Amino acid sequence: MKISRFEDIQAWQAARELCRLVYEISGKSQFAKDFGLRDQARRAAVSIMANISEGFDCNSNQEFIQFLYYALRSASELQSHFYIAQDQGYVMRSQFDEVYEGASKIKRMIFGFIDYLRDHKKHSTMNLEPRTRTQS
Repeated sequence: MKISRFEDIQAWQAARELCRLVYEISGKSQFAKDFGLRDQARRAAVSIMANISEGFDCNSNQEFIQFLYYALRSASELQSHFYIAQDQGYVMRSQFDEVYEGASKIKRMIFGFIDYLRDHKKHSTMNLEPRTRTQS
């Protein structure tokens, strides 16, 4: 599969779905009223997506990998925030499990993508279509 846009990256697609779920869960019950935790959880979820997309436009695989590691950290941060939400009674166990497992799945996908990028020297050799950049 060719990846010509960041939206083609499966980990980004999964992160988008997880972000939607986090917004839905955190917008209800007492969770919605705990502005600090709600906002931190949402920012962590958004950061997973953002770092994958931002890294896509890097000039090298090594730079891209660095952004993927940021996305991994954000996924772990989100998992940690949901422990707090569960401890406070803001989420049911099933909601906690859904978010936790979603983040774990994304982390596995990112690790696989990192391995793939390490095996390829340049974007053009990893089945990515060339990107055009504007020169200033």
